[in-house]
Amino acid sequence: MPVSTRTEIEPTAGDIDKIVEELKSSWKATITIRRTSRGDIGHREIFFKLDDEDLGMLRFGEELTKEVEPGPHRLKADNTLFRKTLDITLTVGEHATFTAINRAGFGTYSVFAFFIGGGPIYLTFERDTAPGGKA
Repeated sequence: MPVSTRTEIEPTAGDIDKIVEELKSSWKATITIRRTSRGDIGHREIFFKLDDEDLGMLRFGEELTKEVEPGPHRLKADNTLFRKTLDITLTVGEHATFTAINRAGFGTYSVFAFFIGGGPIYLTFERDTAPGGKA
């Protein structure tokens, strides 16, 4: 009968730290912002920032998706007339979706707006899904 010898190698603290860092680098969350609502008037771009870094710009019919680190973030939308800010916290593997809409409102199509070349275009910026993926 053959004798089996097996040697256990204990990981060092450095090995464990390396494994944890590799795992952390793979922990991601995803943000998708859409500008596809039928309520959007289709004028003017909307610019987005995540934690004060440029995220991108959307015209009507477009969307953008970005992988981000899990944790708290500040997401800003700006159509150069109005700004909206959302404070969000994302968990590992979460995919948060948002809708941005440039919409008509009071004064958008008024006589005064006709003479100055256009009225205010209001900004709606909301999260589509609640934390945990529930709508």
